[in-house]
Amino acid sequence: MPATREYDLVVLGSGPAGEKGAAQVAYFGKSVALVEKEPVLGGAAANTGTLPSKTLRETAVFLSGFRHRELSGIDLRVKDKVTISDFLSRERVVIERERSRINENLQRHNVALYSGTASFVDPHTVSVRPKDGDEMRLTGKVILIATGSYPFRPPMFPFHDPRVFNSDTILSMPAIPPSMLVVGAGVIGCEYACMFAAIGVQVSLVEPRDRLMPFLDAEISASMRQQMQSLGIEFLMPDNVDAVETRDDAIRVRLKSGQSQDTHTILVTSGRNGNTASLGLDKIGIATTKRGHIEVNGHYQTAVPHIYAAGDVIGFPALASTSMEQARTAMVHAFDLKYKKDIAPILPFGIFTIPECSMAGETEESLQEKNIPYVVGRARYANNARGQIIGDQDGFLKLIFREDDMKLVGVHMIGEQATEVIHVGLTALLTGAGADLFVQSCYNYPTLTEIYKYATYDALGARARRQKER
Repeated sequence: MPATREYDLVVLGSGPAGEKGAAQVAYFGKSVALVEKEPVLGGAAANTGTLPSKTLRETAVFLSGFRHRELSGIDLRVKDKVTISDFLSRERVVIERERSRINENLQRHNVALYSGTASFVDPHTVSVRPKDGDEMRLTGKVILIATGSYPFRPPMFPFHDPRVFNSDTILSMPAIPPSMLVVGAGVIGCEYACMFAAIGVQVSLVEPRDRLMPFLDAEISASMRQQMQSLGIEFLMPDNVDAVETRDDAIRVRLKSGQSQDTHTILVTSGRNGNTASLGLDKIGIATTKRGHIEVNGHYQTAVPHIYAAGDVIGFPALASTSMEQARTAMVHAFDLKYKKDIAPILPFGIFTIPECSMAGETEESLQEKNIPYVVGRARYANNARGQIIGDQDGFLKLIFREDDMKLVGVHMIGEQATEVIHVGLTALLTGAGADLFVQSCYNYPTLTEIYKYATYDALGARARRQKER
């Protein structure tokens, strides 16, 4: 009979949801065990997804000289031909530091770590089978499933070919290819398309829809497409892959439109599946969707009330930031910790394309569907002193106010530091602020944040003109 150990909480997975959920409960003096099947901590966020891809973006921006595009013709690019070593060296350093940070955080909170593959024996017991060693069983009063996700692999693509990658394996490519076909114009596809285009790869992007990232405000999505085209990215949309033929010198891709294209590399970004297949959830009455995601209620409880799930394993929005908050909120509910009872009602979305774009709150489309009258104000980087300094002529901030009382309801940005500057608007949304907040505030000069004031002035002017016309 395997040895058994008892805990208040057993966590499956050490990604953002698993780490923060475990630390939240341990902070309040509960006994916590965390199981990780991979040899390293951090999940996809630390090892194959969030941090690696964002680090690669910074490397691509630096090596391409993108940030210095308007500095009086000065060429600050490091070299004309970028090697894979150039591209990945910083990413490896960041990954190692993040793994160490996670390990130190869990140790500081006295979380017991177990390495192995977890599966349910019964609703309160998990079997942990290490690669080497004996099975261990952990029982928990509460169990948190935070096993994350993995890339969906459509069967038409020959993933056995070393030139065909998904978002997890792209970091293992041996060399920077001359050309790349990216399949899927979602967040991951657009981010990687920008990174590789910035360092000189000829990138084509195929997408069955006619719009990039349709959850974005339509104006931001259109601007993003225009700026990606300026990087040299070719858009094949709406279209989709019909067949793939591997050749010695290239990969030939036939599209449903009848067009054919040869490429050196394919990156498939067709969504992600929940990491649930090996958990034995059917034994304990928890069903999953066809993509392996677990359904939860507003407290992140599964069909079995003492078993919670958070992060990518429950599907959209599948962001590291939201995953952390989901897990914290779930564990406060599970243990009645009298702390953080609800996740924030408005969440930010950050897309690390080149340039960045970000949003929070309503879009014009969503307000139109709800028949809510609104006014829009815009302020462009080209008219902002800091925007002039950094050479960003195309970025802009878009604020959406409810027309009757000028309460802020949506914030949208594209341009340098958009994922940072968006937080000013996010905080205003969460506090229910309106135009007066930005009119009364004094911002440092020269800063990008100053554009909030001028976007508000623009909206107030639009409202005044509209009222005058009536």
